Amino acid sequence: MDERIKFFVGLDAHKDTIAVAACEAGREPARFAGTLGPDVRALLKVLGKAGDPAAVSVVYEAGPTGYGLYRELSRRGYHCEIIAPTLIPRRAGERIKTDRRDCLRLAELSRSGELKPIWVPDEAHEAMRNLWRAREDAVGMRLKARQQLKAFLLRHGRRYPGKTSWTKSHERWISDQRFDHQGDRIALGEYQLAQQSAEQRVQRLTTALTEAAAGWRLEPVVAALRALRGIDTVSAIGLVAEIGDFRRFGTARQFMGDLGLVPSEHSSGNSIRRGSITKTGNAHARRLLTEAAWNYRFPARLSQALRERSNALPEAVCRHAWKAQLRLCGRFARLSSRGVQTNKVCVAVARELAGFVWAIAQQASLPTTPPH
Repeated sequence: MDERIKFFVGLDAHKDTIAVAACEAGREPARFAGTLGPDVRALLKVLGKAGDPAAVSVVYEAGPTGYGLYRELSRRGYHCEIIAPTLIPRRAGERIKTDRRDCLRLAELSRSGELKPIWVPDEAHEAMRNLWRAREDAVGMRLKARQQLKAFLLRHGRRYPGKTSWTKSHERWISDQRFDHQGDRIALGEYQLAQQSAEQRVQRLTTALTEAAAGWRLEPVVAALRALRGIDTVSAIGLVAEIGDFRRFGTARQFMGDLGLVPSEHSSGNSIRRGSITKTGNAHARRLLTEAAWNYRFPARLSQALRERSNALPEAVCRHAWKAQLRLCGRFARLSSRGVQTNKVCVAVARELAGFVWAIAQQASLPTTPPH
């Protein structure tokens, strides 16, 4: 912590209120300053009583209000940090949680140096992340529209005889369905229109995302990650948009832990107990890696699409990607042959895949990222 910091301020920020608490350097308990509205000007007026902004440290939990408060305080010269709620230390036996207690606790933990801030993207990077998440939401809406249409047909005993859904033949089969009642015919048409609209929305956002990535300062990292099996353009953009600067992770193991892909552990003395993965950190990136890991259940090979994606990449990146494929395909096969449940195998492969993603991102030409 900067020795110039003399005041530590904890905020419990919500959509309509901001609870404020502060404490000075030393051992005195934090004091509750009051609850303000969402207007930043009122908060700045309260913080101004502490004196020089460079001597004030402000922390608050990450939440749905975004990074606007962080950026405004940083522009004013305050040392501001956003804290991951899951990494805030909690006292055992604590059963009362209020805004007042939360901001008091944040102020005291900030003074003791026990809080770990999250990485805050700049506005351009956040815009790319927002576009990526808009597409992710659109994919979810498309899935829901498809499920509703298939559920409607299933209620009438209409089962598609083919193997793969949502191909051209499957859509023709849906269009060929006939019903005796007008209500069913209208319902089918509405479900089809909803599915088509959702599909078109995904396509529009996919095109916009690809165009936005062209010329992006992190485009070299996106291109390098596409050398890995199971990671195409869209998923590579998603990983980079969610993670940001990979250099902030000192080791691959640290990167795995930040994504929550390492086993939880409760050990004491000679007793060692490990459980399911911690699931901390960025859930979007963790899901992308888990989905990519499914591609390693097949034997290692260089497909035509993978060779085309790798043509313009450095030889070192291509070698590393091939090494990853050999190792991960072999690991998937070995764990499956031992009878390990398939989902657990996939998570284990995703954990190792995260290490290869980190290594390849280090090899890519990363530009300097402004500090936050």
